[in-house]
Amino acid sequence: MTLHAQTAPGGGALELRGVKRIFGSHAALAGIDLTIKAGEFIALLGPSGCGKSTALNCIAGLLPLSGGSIHLGDRRIDGLKPEDRGFGMVFQSYALFPHLNVRKNVGFGLTMRGVSRGEIDRRVDEALGLVRLREQAEKLPGQMSGGQQQRVAIARAIVIEPPVVLMDEPLSNLDAKLRLEMRAEIRRIHETIGSTTVYVTHDQDEALSMADRVVVMRDGTIRQVGTPEELYEKPAHQDVADFMGFRNRLPGRVVGVADGRAEVEVAGARLSGTARESVQAGGGAVVSIRPEDLVAVPGGPGLAARVTAIEYRGRAFFGNAVAADGTELFFRADRPLEKGADIRLTAEPARTLVFAGAGA
Repeated sequence: MTLHAQTAPGGGALELRGVKRIFGSHAALAGIDLTIKAGEFIALLGPSGCGKSTALNCIAGLLPLSGGSIHLGDRRIDGLKPEDRGFGMVFQSYALFPHLNVRKNVGFGLTMRGVSRGEIDRRVDEALGLVRLREQAEKLPGQMSGGQQQRVAIARAIVIEPPVVLMDEPLSNLDAKLRLEMRAEIRRIHETIGSTTVYVTHDQDEALSMADRVVVMRDGTIRQVGTPEELYEKPAHQDVADFMGFRNRLPGRVVGVADGRAEVEVAGARLSGTARESVQAGGGAVVSIRPEDLVAVPGGPGLAARVTAIEYRGRAFFGNAVAADGTELFFRADRPLEKGADIRLTAEPARTLVFAGAGA
């Protein structure tokens, strides 16, 4: 036998319908609607205070709803206690029992459910195999690295064979190398057990590399839902673009719009980009470009700027500059540039997004 997700009635879709969570006068969740298919890996992405962890805690039953409902399959679950929902939880802090060894930590939930000793041993062995910790089964958490402790926490979450696994910033305490390794491990485990996974993160790279779909949140609302490719290439709103790495924001005035392309005057130059939202000729606009797509060129047309900082990041140089109107810019260069040097910056129209905005 192998670990697998329990199948919920009605196909197992997890649905949030008009979910609200109010703290005093603050709406942490302002009535969100979201359907997560059974077996799907969803990332809730956004800055601190956007509502993503509040949404996860509402799904888990750790916070009561102020409005709306949550359904799993054909069953409403927001009235159930956390332990009655049967979900697996992985926290940022690991939350392991320091006096119990790995085997007992992983099997704790099964023991509380009254599962037989033989079944506990079988499922714990299997869970430890999935997270590659069978040889560490007798160790205490304090004898293990942060990455190993996080694997224990994941094993404890999946050993109960939950229909849904909830993960709240599980990699934020790990170093960069371990985070990369654990991303692949979490995705592998998800695909092996087949549980629906809801993963909270503020890291766009984590969300894009792991999730089937990404839910971008802001101020208690859902701004956009889509595949990693859709969100990376076609953010629907300026704030989503900001979170997808479009660090350059240049205010300007739209000169013309045709066939989905917009010509915009910005800081004494003219740039062409993909028109988003309700961009209109003569209106204000904000041009958004990722640093890696705004490139320093030897001369000719482009956006005039002065270099304020430059650093080498392997294969290319990345720098800061300031445009004539004072706008701060982030760019890429193929060679080192002197601080204070005057340069021209340009970007491919397909890699440049134009949003309606206050403009220049």
